[in-house]
Amino acid sequence: MTVDIRVIRAGQMYRYYLRETVVGDGRRPARTPLREAQEQAGVPAGRWMGRGVAVLGLAPGEEVTEAQLRNLFGERGRHPYADRIEADRLAKGESPKKAFKAGALGRRVMVTGVDFVFRPQPTIYLLWALGDEETRRVIEAAHERAIERVLEWIEDEVAVIRYGKDGIYRVRPPGGLVAARLRHYEARSGMPLLHDHLLLSVKGQRLDGKWGSIHTLALHENTVAASALYNELVAAEVCEALGLATEPRTVTPGRRPVMEIAGVPHELIRWTARRSDQIAACLEDLEHEYVTAVDDDGKLKFLPVVSERARAKLNQIAARKTRPPKQKTRPLAQLRAWWKTSAILTSGVAVDIINSLLEHARAAVAAIRARVAAVVDVALAAVDVTATVFVMNEGGRFHRRHLLAEARRHLALVLRGRRRDPGLDDQIVAAAIATHCLDISEPKTVRGLEADYRLYTARWDLSDLPARRRPPTPAPGPDRQPPADTGEPAAPRPPDQKAGEWEIPRLPPQYERAALAGGVVREKLRTTTATRVRGRAYDVVAHQQAAMPEQLLTPPAAEVEHDDQEPEAGRREAIDLTALRALRESRTDVEALDLTAGRLRRLQDAFAKVGDDSRVRADAVRANRYIGQDDDTGAVRPARPDDQQAHHAQEPGPHRGREAGH
Repeated sequence: MTVDIRVIRAGQMYRYYLRETVVGDGRRPARTPLREAQEQAGVPAGRWMGRGVAVLGLAPGEEVTEAQLRNLFGERGRHPYADRIEADRLAKGESPKKAFKAGALGRRVMVTGVDFVFRPQPTIYLLWALGDEETRRVIEAAHERAIERVLEWIEDEVAVIRYGKDGIYRVRPPGGLVAARLRHYEARSGMPLLHDHLLLSVKGQRLDGKWGSIHTLALHENTVAASALYNELVAAEVCEALGLATEPRTVTPGRRPVMEIAGVPHELIRWTARRSDQIAACLEDLEHEYVTAVDDDGKLKFLPVVSERARAKLNQIAARKTRPPKQKTRPLAQLRAWWKTSAILTSGVAVDIINSLLEHARAAVAAIRARVAAVVDVALAAVDVTATVFVMNEGGRFHRRHLLAEARRHLALVLRGRRRDPGLDDQIVAAAIATHCLDISEPKTVRGLEADYRLYTARWDLSDLPARRRPPTPAPGPDRQPPADTGEPAAPRPPDQKAGEWEIPRLPPQYERAALAGGVVREKLRTTTATRVRGRAYDVVAHQQAAMPEQLLTPPAAEVEHDDQEPEAGRREAIDLTALRALRESRTDVEALDLTAGRLRRLQDAFAKVGDDSRVRADAVRANRYIGQDDDTGAVRPARPDDQQAHHAQEPGPHRGREAGH
């Protein structure tokens, strides 16, 4: 994820944000005015954002002052100009109590906002750090526009004000939200890291003019979808402005690939990953302590394997333990000069590549554009999205926000840095819910009736998939080694082997199983619809076959009485399999396809014609075979009758809103 979230409490605004965050995570000198401290630190002034700024008498892009931050976030949710309002009321003769109340935005709260941290992918901020001034300005502008679009989506689709008894009423803030954006340039390690803190106030105005508080849980629940949207938007903005393209890169085997700018060497990412290396080393020690921890009775306190959820918690602990102290901030010009020198000396990348990184990245675009056809099929995307979300969420249960986040990831993978039509992600989600999802909600509250909180599962039976491996029974004593294979009993540790020298067993990542689920579902659709189902489902199959290896293509149905004959000459001349053979060595569905959009459509039409012809022949053979039998209705039954049956009840268990990877 490239978007993080944390709550802002009233006291925290003074202890952390007004002392450090406002000056680029440095240390603000005592009794130094905010703007002067920001100039010394070399960071720009904060700016107000959001449609709600007009309600508070602010303007979009207006500079953020210390008094405004203190009132809105530090004084439990007061008006940014509360001091002025209170002074005016006192001058008019009102009592101090009424004057103070006039500067308040509804009820006082302790949680005054949330801090969203937006940072682009490493290859984007590497181009920003090592490129020329024009490249830097283009990337910063794309970064800002992406943040604005995400904030608009939060205002329109996510943020709700709760009011009434137990928060029974929920309404979107019609006037929008108010946020302060603060720009930072570097990580704690001193490496380049373009990122912005978006301090989003929880205060919003209802239709009746009263002020209420935004439900922060909804913001937390949709952070992954916001992160996927930001990644997609900023990559498209940068690629379009600079003539670049993206490609998937596998950072951790078995986990979801990330979309990076093609042509930027991975060694440069490793050059910036000092903190990652420190965290990884600490994480290994914490995992060893986790699987060997024992209680007073000598029994293991935890499971002898590390699950994804436990690993995520341990990773957070490792990040805190290895967090370096604050460094003195420097102006951006000095930082950029130091970064380029350090990259040349220590990254291992050739000097000419670093000096012409943008041109090197542009050289990779032609190859990607020639090999990858940006074809978005909504119905096919719905299959992949549903299968992935179904597997990666506990118990196969999920909400709309999980589908939305996965749909945005799917679009980023398919489009490779191209822009998409607005609302395409919502179309994929709607198709997934209508076609492949089963509503299993049992609402007991008003919130359970809302569309965003409907509970779904997949319609398919994925019994073909291997069952999720369960952790073994804990070892009986502390002197026993955690099992090397999670399905085998623990073995005693050799006496000459020190603690921590064995490989720590980890449960396999769920993304591997999710990718397998998508393949199984696509294969079932291909085999069950290629000859029996007409309409949109067959179009999905035709599109999928156009991106399948040659050996997975559905062959034409052979006539029974002519099985021993040679295939008819020229029977499949309309289908050019030359490009499809290249898929054997490809990394993605349409990798290495030398197909234009028009040629892909012609290929799909060819597959559709072959499928229609084979279906007609198969129907004729079936009719001849069953002439004279009782069942002569000619009805074609679906190959999967259980698809139409009622959903079988899931195993009981608590529902987790935000799962690992979602």
